[in-house]
Amino acid sequence: MNTESRKPALHGIRILDLSRVLAGPWCTMTLGDLGADVIKVENPRGGDDTRGWGPTFTAGESAYYFCANRNKRSVAVDMSTAAGQRVIRELAAQCDVVVENFKTGGLERYGLDYESLRAVKSDLIYCSISGYGRTSPLAARAGYDYVVQAEAGLMSVTGAADGEPMKVGVAVADLFTGMYAVQAILAAIIARTNDGQGQLIDLALFDCQLAMLANVASATLVSGEEPVRYGNAHASVVPYQVLPTRDSEIVLAVGNDRQFKLLCDEVLQRPEIAADPRFVSNVARLKHRDALIALLKEVLRTRDAVDWQQRLASTGIPTGTVRTVGQALHSPEATARQMVTTVQHPTAGLVQLVASPIRMSGTPVRTPTHPPLLGEHTSEVLAELGIAPG
Repeated sequence: MNTESRKPALHGIRILDLSRVLAGPWCTMTLGDLGADVIKVENPRGGDDTRGWGPTFTAGESAYYFCANRNKRSVAVDMSTAAGQRVIRELAAQCDVVVENFKTGGLERYGLDYESLRAVKSDLIYCSISGYGRTSPLAARAGYDYVVQAEAGLMSVTGAADGEPMKVGVAVADLFTGMYAVQAILAAIIARTNDGQGQLIDLALFDCQLAMLANVASATLVSGEEPVRYGNAHASVVPYQVLPTRDSEIVLAVGNDRQFKLLCDEVLQRPEIAADPRFVSNVARLKHRDALIALLKEVLRTRDAVDWQQRLASTGIPTGTVRTVGQALHSPEATARQMVTTVQHPTAGLVQLVASPIRMSGTPVRTPTHPPLLGEHTSEVLAELGIAPG
């Protein structure tokens, strides 16, 4: 099949992005990657909050802002004025989807809430992202990733077993919510194609983080017992953690009893460990976790990491080294998959960005455009859509 003439999957879909910081912008960037025309509305006085978030800047633009805003056009509009509100309503009338993450009630006072904008476009899809959901007892509270990681249980199971609760090093509650928003919007687009109707999407960081506890949440509901922290170990599988070798650490992920026997017999050349009744099954290993890990550490410290990894690779047992972020970005795997891309920025010149991970044979993601300057496309977009400036 000739796919060269096929357009990106969301070609022809227009998104009005009223969001800022991370959850909303991550959602709209992904939709932009898939071919949607994303119009990012920003306050002329400073724009998206992340434009000022350091410490890393290039030509006055922040690396944080870069991470979530490729493939968008920026329109500077002051929504606190009647003229700005009129511009946004006229934009919404020509868009398929609106994405916003204001505090509850924040857009109602401007006449830019779902009911108000549905009046100008009856089949509008309106995605509202908040910390706790628009129907929650905490609906009025602002949503912050760090707080949600704490309140939705993630921090209680993250960190060293004998240490304090720990947040994840990336704002995952925001990112989870952004990706759930993408799914919901795509589903709403399909539904509208089927029945011609738009709808309101109400997404909460708290809900999304709770859902992403996955097996940990399920085990808590089934057992009625609170989970504990295992650090880099796994609650249900042993050995499945970071372990020291003679010169550095490796990650060992032994997923079943067959792999454990291979580990002991062929890699470690210690068959007596696999034959020990305390370790013959994963259930037994869970009960005797500390004794087993002590034995494995003793053996693994006799050789360097590269030696063990060569042995492990020959058996198919999952293993890896603990890379830095820079090492991961410049690894052979990342290079082969073209996971770092370069764009030409108006003020910063050539800028490297992490690429979209989506690979589609027939409708590939679009070639990335630079994260826009504040208001860079105001005149262009308004003229294109026949809207008078505010």
